[in-house]
Amino acid sequence: MPLSIAAGIEIPDQELALSFVRASGPGGQNVNKVATAVQLRYDLAHSRVLGEDVKTRLRVLSGRRLTVDGAILIIARNHRTQERNRREAEQRLADLIRRALTVPKVRKRTRPTRAAHERRLEHKARQRTAKRLRRTVHWDE
Repeated sequence: MPLSIAAGIEIPDQELALSFVRASGPGGQNVNKVATAVQLRYDLAHSRVLGEDVKTRLRVLSGRRLTVDGAILIIARNHRTQERNRREAEQRLADLIRRALTVPKVRKRTRPTRAAHERRLEHKARQRTAKRLRRTVHWDE
């Protein structure tokens, strides 16, 4: 079943690779016998679903989860079962892609108003005067 991200965007199963490994953490005696941790690998470099601008933002957002070969590796091992860890890994990937889908606003440079500039300078002058009055008086001046 494809991973649904947002309206109209689904990641096909062929682009996701799941592997199960042994995990530390909760599980009692089972933790040494059963491979419950999930490694979800999403091959971002060869994905046909996302556009290049989204891929670029996703590379930046994924940080250390991005491998050398251009894949995103998500490891989930917080739960005792494979199924819950698999769902958590898919959810984390979906959240990451959703964040990359939003185009950041371009910041428009602005200048402070003349009144704000004058207020800042007036405040600096008052501070300078107050600090000068706090200094010790030297009689030779």
